[in-house]
Amino acid sequence: MPDRIRLLLVDDQILSRGVLRSGLEREQDLEVVAELNRTDDVVGAAKHHRANVALLDTAGPGSNSLSVTTRLRTSMPECRVVMLTTYGRPGHLRRGLEAGAKGFALKGSPAPELADAVRRVHLGLRVVDTNLEAETLRYAETPLNDGETNTLRAAREGGSIALMAHKLQVSERDVRTRLWSAIGKTGARTRADAIQTAERNGWLLD
Repeated sequence: MPDRIRLLLVDDQILSRGVLRSGLEREQDLEVVAELNRTDDVVGAAKHHRANVALLDTAGPGSNSLSVTTRLRTSMPECRVVMLTTYGRPGHLRRGLEAGAKGFALKGSPAPELADAVRRVHLGLRVVDTNLEAETLRYAETPLNDGETNTLRAAREGGSIALMAHKLQVSERDVRTRLWSAIGKTGARTRADAIQTAERNGWLLD
């Protein structure tokens, strides 16, 4: 029998982690070798337990999941990362793949689907849940230009039109024009709604 795929589970919710473990260990070719409730020591645990695939909850406590993924990719590239998320965040998904994650899956996915994703990622393939992929395609590129993006970032920090104009080194008229354009492009009704939509879709990330 070939060696089983060694899994590292990272999830701060004990119940969720237990369900995940029991589902995956029903598969004869998968073995959970370690569990963590924080992301702080993912790299150390992966090395110690010689994990092949790390299933990483993107919302868990500890170090930022993106930076953890990057560290794991650079220090232990043979251990692939599958990020688990409870909802679609296209901007975060895109940045996760850029950081080196090989897969994205929804938490609560049926165990056979997740097991299949693990196998494919272990082979070096990139796997993205079809629901998340649809959202990513929809929001793959920001509709905002650089000026509109920078203006929404400034608006997010608060302050008057005059203050934003000063920060951005443009005229107050330019600030108003950019804000109205951004509101229109995001399908929002107000400046606050535009900021919220842009943040949700990852368009304001540096």
